[in-house]
Amino acid sequence: MTDRAAIEAVLGPIAAGRATVRFESKRASIVLDVTGLATDAQAEMEADVKAATAALAGVDEVRVLLTSERKVRRMIAVASGKGGVGKSTIAVNLAIALARMGRKVGMVDADIYGPSQTKLMDVEGIRPKHKDEKLIPVETRFGVPLLSMGGLVAEGQAIAWRGPMAGSALGQLVDAEWGDKDLLVLDLPPGTGDVQLTMVQKHKPAGAVIVSTPQDLALIDARRAIDLFQRMGVPVIGLIENMAGYACPHCGEVSDPFGRGGAEAAAETLGLPFLGRVPLEMAIRAASDAGEPPAAGNGPAAELFADLAAKVDGWLKTGG
Repeated sequence: MTDRAAIEAVLGPIAAGRATVRFESKRASIVLDVTGLATDAQAEMEADVKAATAALAGVDEVRVLLTSERKVRRMIAVASGKGGVGKSTIAVNLAIALARMGRKVGMVDADIYGPSQTKLMDVEGIRPKHKDEKLIPVETRFGVPLLSMGGLVAEGQAIAWRGPMAGSALGQLVDAEWGDKDLLVLDLPPGTGDVQLTMVQKHKPAGAVIVSTPQDLALIDARRAIDLFQRMGVPVIGLIENMAGYACPHCGEVSDPFGRGGAEAAAETLGLPFLGRVPLEMAIRAASDAGEPPAAGNGPAAELFADLAAKVDGWLKTGG
């Protein structure tokens, strides 16, 4: 004989504790919690629940109501005051390292005018799909789905947009169908322009990681980026010093073409955490160009990015 317990037993493997059942007068009323599920997964679960319930003897009618709690999704902005400091490389490796730690991470290439994450994540030429007017992120080999303007325009095409259009595009990338991802890493364009202002005002990242080379010129611009986030009430998680030291592959001698310690000294002066430094290494550059971010592998570079990610993860747990 079919009763509420019998329906719950049938739905257990399908809905995994998401179903609340009422059964009376041969009518099954089921409230299905689909929080965190993508649209396709919601529809599939609803169909399976209806089919399994309707197949039971004594059930003449099945009603299913979908409910979902608003997903709390935090964002981390990876920013720099100027271009050419390796911000995108840091951002993608940080995202992958966080995912390897167990975080449910998505990646937004918010550098609207100069997107590069499709190359770094080896998904060039793959256009994102959309459903119900929302973009569906492109899956990557690294467990971090991506949305980038690089996947929406032809390769090499100039994106000659004014601020409002860029801001609208950014909104579509952020407000996409991210499913169960509860952390987005945002690769912002360099500087302190329209895109940065739109991001801070409309989407309010939980915190920002600032990337700079050790040289004084880069640090001047990094301070401007820091000032922007602080003025807008976005905490600065810390500074990363990139291209800090170059080891000659032939003789092993270490030189500092961009100087050393500048970002660490700036962090101390500004009262901000110094997260670490990333050396100027041929292996990191080659792997990035090949769409194989070092954080996804093993070795010293992967350990370095894992250490940076652990500091960001710790901040999220305690201060974010």
